[in-house]
Amino acid sequence: MRIYPAIDIKDGQCVRLLKGRFDKITVYGNDPAEMAKKWESLGGEFIHVVDLDGALKGHGVNAEAIKRICESVSVPVQTGGGIRTMQDIEDKLACGISRVIIGTKAVSNPEFVREAVEKYGDKIVIGIDAKDGMVAIEGWEKTSEFGAVEFAKKIADMGVKTIVYTDIATDGTLAGPNVAAMKEMVENVNIDVIASGGIGNIEHIKSLVPVGVEGVITGRALYTGDLDLTEAIKIGKGE
Repeated sequence: MRIYPAIDIKDGQCVRLLKGRFDKITVYGNDPAEMAKKWESLGGEFIHVVDLDGALKGHGVNAEAIKRICESVSVPVQTGGGIRTMQDIEDKLACGISRVIIGTKAVSNPEFVREAVEKYGDKIVIGIDAKDGMVAIEGWEKTSEFGAVEFAKKIADMGVKTIVYTDIATDGTLAGPNVAAMKEMVENVNIDVIASGGIGNIEHIKSLVPVGVEGVITGRALYTGDLDLTEAIKIGKGE
């Protein structure tokens, strides 16, 4: 199980939101590239970056900061937020990004996912963000009519190999992941699931090991010091 340290960027700064709410924001640093280097130095094998401005505005906003992150580390970087066109994907890959996460657009236009997967293969990851089991869109401001598992099956049929599954109710709370929701997804869909939301300590990491998720994204707990990245990585590797 891989641990993905998260860097959320808003106005060029490293921030964390509470339950995806833009009025509940904490700033943790003004240099995302330095933060990425820190997580790499502690053993991070894959950096997860979210362009929060992009998610809200529907187009990439923090391209320069993301490019600097890719130039600063030797480990792969995946990013999402505001990916709405094939050009957006091209632009992110040109920055040095290894995997691009499509969220809102995957729900509103599944054909876009099919086209992206045909062209870019496993560089395409789909972000499924759920509120009460239903897929949320547009920076989590709206809820779609799709159930998360049902939607995951649909995109798996298109050739998508990996999803980032976020439980919005737990995101940024440090209160623990929604283990039941992650388990349901892993058991029902033949796809790699990266769990996101609610990680607050090492026990939460341990709780996801038997579930069978491919990885876990952790953000706030790393920034507050509640979680030690090196220890989390060891647990993920079964050491």
